[in-house]
Amino acid sequence: MDRQVVYADLSLSGGQGSESSIRLSLPQDVSQGAPWHRLAWKLGCAGIILLLLSVIGLSVLVISLTQKSPMEKNSVDIQEKRNYTTETPRQLQCPKHWLQLQDKCFTISSSSKTWNDSLADCSQGESSLLLIQDQQELRFIQNLIKNEGNLYWIGLNFTLSEKKWKWINGSLLNHGILQIFGENKENSCASISKKKVFSEICNSENKWICEKKLKPVRNKVS
Repeated sequence: MDRQVVYADLSLSGGQGSESSIRLSLPQDVSQGAPWHRLAWKLGCAGIILLLLSVIGLSVLVISLTQKSPMEKNSVDIQEKRNYTTETPRQLQCPKHWLQLQDKCFTISSSSKTWNDSLADCSQGESSLLLIQDQQELRFIQNLIKNEGNLYWIGLNFTLSEKKWKWINGSLLNHGILQIFGENKENSCASISKKKVFSEICNSENKWICEKKLKPVRNKVS
């Protein structure tokens, strides 16, 4: 229950016979509140408004940053695509005196060596002994051979442990592409002539055929 304060105003007039008067006055209704209550209420309202403005400003900043990141990413992606489209594909040409079939270059030696020495010679030139992958390549190679009596080492030898013909890349011979004439025994390597493929002793000396693959490169257009 609210308390009320009663103020008494006593007024005395001087002199005898003069009337003395006493006035009793009541304060304003306390429901109106004291001045410091009203100040506190105003300050509280101002604080709430400032808090709301701060939250709104922070929300706008977060939304702006989240929208900016995808835009920047899209800009980078577009630039990368632009750089890619300005690159024109080009294939390396075969070295001088090498012949090309599709994505391969071939060269035929003019001297004779053992199979292992022929293998090493190709490796020094960043190539390998010939690997025949299909009938088209077989016909192409045999057409390059001018003399029917010449034999050329290819990258195929007989493995005694597996008793199978294997290419130097580890794949097995597909007999549907090549038929080997001769014995299948230890120290047997394959050599090709104009018309057939023979099993030869690896230590014998023959000419050889090296191959290397073309690698596509891209040139940037400024």
